Amino acid sequence: MSRGVDRKAHWTKAPRALSRRERLAREQGTITKDRGGRLSVALVYPNSYYIGMSNLGMHSVYSLLNGYKDVVCERVFLDNESLLSLESRRPLADFDVIAFTVSYELDYFNVVNILKESGLPLYTADRNDSYPLIIAGGACITANPMPLSPFFDCLCIGEAEVIIPAMLETVCRGEDRLAELAKLPGIYVPQHYSGRPVVRQWLKNLDDFMAASVVLTPDTELESLYLIEVERGCGWGCRFCLVNSLFCPLRYHSIEKLLQKAQEGLKYRKRIGLVGPAVSAHPQGEEMLHGVREMGAGFSLSSLRISPLSDTLLDEVVKGGIKTLTLAPEAGSQRLRDVINKRITEEDVLRAVSEAAAKGIKQLKLYFMIGLPTETEDDISKLIELVTGCKEAVDRAEGGCRLVINISPFIPKPWTPFQWLPMAELPVLNRRLKRIKKDLQVKGVKVKSESLAWSHVQGVLARGDEKIAAILADMEDVSLAGWRKACEKQQFNTDYYTLEKWDTAQKLPWEILDIGVSRNRLIDEMKRAVS
Repeated sequence: MSRGVDRKAHWTKAPRALSRRERLAREQGTITKDRGGRLSVALVYPNSYYIGMSNLGMHSVYSLLNGYKDVVCERVFLDNESLLSLESRRPLADFDVIAFTVSYELDYFNVVNILKESGLPLYTADRNDSYPLIIAGGACITANPMPLSPFFDCLCIGEAEVIIPAMLETVCRGEDRLAELAKLPGIYVPQHYSGRPVVRQWLKNLDDFMAASVVLTPDTELESLYLIEVERGCGWGCRFCLVNSLFCPLRYHSIEKLLQKAQEGLKYRKRIGLVGPAVSAHPQGEEMLHGVREMGAGFSLSSLRISPLSDTLLDEVVKGGIKTLTLAPEAGSQRLRDVINKRITEEDVLRAVSEAAAKGIKQLKLYFMIGLPTETEDDISKLIELVTGCKEAVDRAEGGCRLVINISPFIPKPWTPFQWLPMAELPVLNRRLKRIKKDLQVKGVKVKSESLAWSHVQGVLARGDEKIAAILADMEDVSLAGWRKACEKQQFNTDYYTLEKWDTAQKLPWEILDIGVSRNRLIDEMKRAVS
């Protein structure tokens, strides 16, 4: 499971091509309705079926929309045959509403290509009420809707459970729909923007809507799991992470509801996937894991914090059948962990690794970032030393545990204390990654990394404004060469978005929103970090 909005930034195709009929035949829980007299919604995930059906948000919105008797919602994925809906094989132009859920910046290219292939006018300014209403939501849209805003009639800022009911009522009335939608909380309508901040909407009581798997299929990354949301938000305050602001305040599902949903999930799968940015931090985490295990189920965790990590909780993890554990030190030196406000020590990391290996975990994945603000070569040396210490701890356990290191470049994200700060230059990132790989691979540690060049593209998209739309529209193919060619054609300076430190006095592109986070607090945290 993804560690959150800052991670998995790539697009991919399904491992093997399946026909629509084959896909549907392998599904449990597919919702099909007669379209007669109902509002029809095409729910689009701008990536492959394999990735999209692993996304719990996709399941939640599909269930929520189909929960209305007067609405029929069908799914569309990047690799659908001719971009036809999965359930009824209808083209996008046949729907009343086309709703995109956008979780990763690099999927912006897929969003634009899907709109182009639909045959509909690409820009909202070229469409009228005779066309489907084209909307978008998801983590990327809530963080910064501006790069995609010229393509969409309206964009949803916040959580779907709160926004959808009033939106559906307005759309069904059908009168002057964009002007009416612009009056709703959490809806940004570019053509009717009044200048007042669009306020992010969030669900106050998570138990009012239990997000869990709806359609079960073997053709996903998480085929063996029944997914259940445990919590939203995170209270640890890492300064690079968008989750702290995008999903604040931190909210948990009650243990009663979680166990009830887990029992229901056992009808479909033998393992329960517990999802959230900090699952192990649930106030009744140990009781939750024990309760799931007592049902006879195994489980998987999307996240496990290094500290606090109790011996009891680790025992439950191992008894639950987890063989691979993911931990995130993020930085190698204590100085740099203090800069990012990680609030763990080297001793915490070594203790967690040692205990996990001793208890029988077969693979440990450690996540680190390079290019963090103020990072030096000494910080890279400390990272190598820390991983070396972890490898020695794993080897001492003699349990056959394998250590894998994942390296991601730092990318400044909106609504974080680091939103004003630049990325490291590409040659610096390449040199540091090459050094890490060289020094660790000889010690028997596998090092994986994301594309550094694409991370700079992601940085442009993350801190982008409406100017980005022209680049996306002009791209002839989704490649680095295609990106550079489109930027050159538009005389677009990408360095401004990735390599320049921004003045805290300037208004940022995404500050047309009210996300619920104090600007002054973010500035104070940034100054505290770099001082």
